[in-house]
Amino acid sequence: MDILTWTLQAIGLFMVTNIDDIIVLSLFYARGAGQRGTTAKILAGQYLGFGAILAAAVLVALGARTFLPEEAIPYFGLIPLALGLLAAWRVWRSDDDDDDDEGKVSGKTLSVLTIAAVTFANGGDNIGVYVPVFATVGTAGIVAYSIVFLALVAVLVAAARFVATRKPIAEVLERWEHILFPIVLIGLGIAILVEGGAFGL
Repeated sequence: MDILTWTLQAIGLFMVTNIDDIIVLSLFYARGAGQRGTTAKILAGQYLGFGAILAAAVLVALGARTFLPEEAIPYFGLIPLALGLLAAWRVWRSDDDDDDDEGKVSGKTLSVLTIAAVTFANGGDNIGVYVPVFATVGTAGIVAYSIVFLALVAVLVAAARFVATRKPIAEVLERWEHILFPIVLIGLGIAILVEGGAFGL
């Protein structure tokens, strides 16, 4: 794959795995309204929390490439496929309880460490999505994905600031995120399995 392909895939993957953070971060903006340094705290906390998620995913992926035979790597596509099917099943059963964003922020003070902790907790399941991708794209791909992801963190914070003052947009994002998330994960899992030749595909 070339850099452009990795970049486009990284943008798509980041968007579907972090779009719900816009809602959470916009609630932090609401909590910090009128306070000095709100954006700086949110930006630092988001980078700290997401950086921990990214570091964990990279370490696990590199470990997988080191200790697992090369032919086993494509089967990592089963992870996002399973996560996507589980998310789709929850949507179908109307039992998706990930929408309680206010509960994630309720009672939390506006500090860098608090924002980082909420970011990590809210996106911790992203590690399971990123690992199979990183395990299949190799070192150059991991670097490309990481650069794009880290650049998009700032975009995410800017989007949250925008959304914090425009509630109808936040409601639209929250409404469709639970549908886009499983579709992209299922597609990602199938793509990894097919590209890697898993199950003789």
